[in-house]
Amino acid sequence: MKITHLQEFRAHGRKWFVKRGKRILRALFSFLGKQSLVGDPAVFDATQFPWAMELEKNFDVIHRELQGLLTLRESIPFIHDVSPYEQKISKGKNWRTFFLIGFGYEAEQSWKRCPETMKVLRKITNLRTAFFSILGPNYHVPHHRGISKGLIRCHLGLIIPDQRDQCVMRVGDQICQWEEGRCFVFDDTNDHEVWNKTNQERVVLLIDVDRPMKLIGRIIGRILTFGVQHSGYVQETRKNLKAWEALYQAESQQKVSEINDPKVTPSL
Repeated sequence: MKITHLQEFRAHGRKWFVKRGKRILRALFSFLGKQSLVGDPAVFDATQFPWAMELEKNFDVIHRELQGLLTLRESIPFIHDVSPYEQKISKGKNWRTFFLIGFGYEAEQSWKRCPETMKVLRKITNLRTAFFSILGPNYHVPHHRGISKGLIRCHLGLIIPDQRDQCVMRVGDQICQWEEGRCFVFDDTNDHEVWNKTNQERVVLLIDVDRPMKLIGRIIGRILTFGVQHSGYVQETRKNLKAWEALYQAESQQKVSEINDPKVTPSL
């Protein structure tokens, strides 16, 4: 009986902390929104960010390197295999990600496979995360929210289904469409979800950049980012990334050997 009461007490405590934690987080996000030097809309005008215009200017080279990656599509991991946190919104074999930068960690394979893309990314001040997001046909990413108001998110459209109106994202109460060669910038702490109702895949280059803020907001934002970088969630993601890099390199070398040696029977 004591164990039952203890379990009930712990369950009640968890609910209390979750409830209070959400309230505190909402209040913090509201404060950081007021500290923003670029406003606090759900969806931004991409032209106000020079780095977004730089990405668009380099669309051709980024798209070309992406095409090279997609020749080894089956070796690119699913997002939930790299980031366990995403298991809530990624199921099955529908959403692959090729990581370039993950909270300060630069994947070695990104330099080998996407050197020109990495040169472009290194020019972006306070870039935190970058990866190719490859969403399969006929898949719905359930609604979710980002982890920090101190960041803003950008998608550079690289491969967009022909039926653009059937591949969309809802951010708050806005329905948005991607366009090849154009950046879509938004605040991912707003509730958002994605539908790809087509028979084609959608690929974007996804990046997270520090939000321009006033001094106090900038300090708090960087503290939050520091906390995320050193969390168990990010540490596990980095560990999984390193394991994937070793596997991807081995599979890439095998693929090259098969192409160069006609006597080798291609692996299935």
